[in-house]
Amino acid sequence: MYDAASTGSSLAVDTARTSPARRTGKTARSPWNRRNPYPATVVRNELLSGPGSAKEVRHLELDLGDSGITYEPGDGIGIAPTNDPALVDLLLARLRAVGDEIIADRKATYTLREALTSRYEIGAPSKYLVRAVAERTGHPELARLLDAGDPQALDAWLHGLDVLDLLDLDPTFTPTPEELLEELSPLAHREYSISSSPRVHGDTVHITMATVRYRVADRDRGGVCSTHLADRCAPGDTVPVFISPNKKFRLPAEDVSAIMIGPGTGIAPFRAFLHERAATGATGSNWLFFGDQHRAHDHLYAEELDRLVAGGVLDRLDLAFSRDQEHKVYVQDRMREHGSELFAWLESGAHLYVCGDAATMADDVDAALHEIVAEHGGLDAEAAAAYVGHLRSDNRYLRDVY
Repeated sequence: MYDAASTGSSLAVDTARTSPARRTGKTARSPWNRRNPYPATVVRNELLSGPGSAKEVRHLELDLGDSGITYEPGDGIGIAPTNDPALVDLLLARLRAVGDEIIADRKATYTLREALTSRYEIGAPSKYLVRAVAERTGHPELARLLDAGDPQALDAWLHGLDVLDLLDLDPTFTPTPEELLEELSPLAHREYSISSSPRVHGDTVHITMATVRYRVADRDRGGVCSTHLADRCAPGDTVPVFISPNKKFRLPAEDVSAIMIGPGTGIAPFRAFLHERAATGATGSNWLFFGDQHRAHDHLYAEELDRLVAGGVLDRLDLAFSRDQEHKVYVQDRMREHGSELFAWLESGAHLYVCGDAATMADDVDAALHEIVAEHGGLDAEAAAAYVGHLRSDNRYLRDVY
């Protein structure tokens, strides 16, 4: 029998803190949105991945307090980050500024440091800055790439570079603060899939986040939001948030089975799905495909998933750890291994969900699905494509990829 309290202190339901609207899944209009985010308090910020992992995956819990914010499994949460203060300092030095210079626009007045910290993107140069630098400096390679009109080649050349890198292409080029800000993009929010259930986790939102870190030209770099959360948001701190509804990625009816494919941090919405289905007593079966590099270091929520299996909530759990054997094994390989059963589930009305990397994983999973339908449905490629197309049009094949 599933017991929310048995899944650990972070998963126990505090009914005194869970509003009736949240418990029943009803939604209410909230004053908190993209333009007016709510200052959620960080409750937990813990490393999920093991010490030998090539990745840094973190579990964060954010307290929504008395905000009245509601959400559903499948939704995302938008987070307004701040830029790395070390990069801000380097940019100020490059501009020969101290940071307290006053910047005024039509809406507000603020300091240059505030502008570079919380108002403008400095982790990646805008296309306007790229063109401005090329025109002002005459940098030959940048000019050649712009003249070629090949955006993919330009993106590849700029990959991993930030605003300071662009300015340093010509050390003699020092724009005024106003000139620089005019070419920058506004600092955008970042969105993460919610990995919690409102019925189980009360007035908190959980996210499962991979921290992006890399090094270029003797400087450490990182994802703007992921490093902000990982390095500068301890329990007790607040972060501005708002809910980003995803009505196209919802659980099926309670008596309908669900096949969930979510390697890596793609497991996030499916953790929410499973706890929600347990809390509602859904009778539909649940099948999860999860994978990563190494079982010992990358098996996210391993104990929690084992409890969900033991409690009868998770009927099938198929794992693929690609680096634990000489021949790499991925979730799509596990799908093919169990193709007959997977097709039988689809024939019985199951919904299939995919979450995670759009660059390769999503296409590989889609190709495997087509092969499974063709092989076990006795269909040619065209008929298999039509079958998968019907799954999509019937909202039985849903993807949340990034």
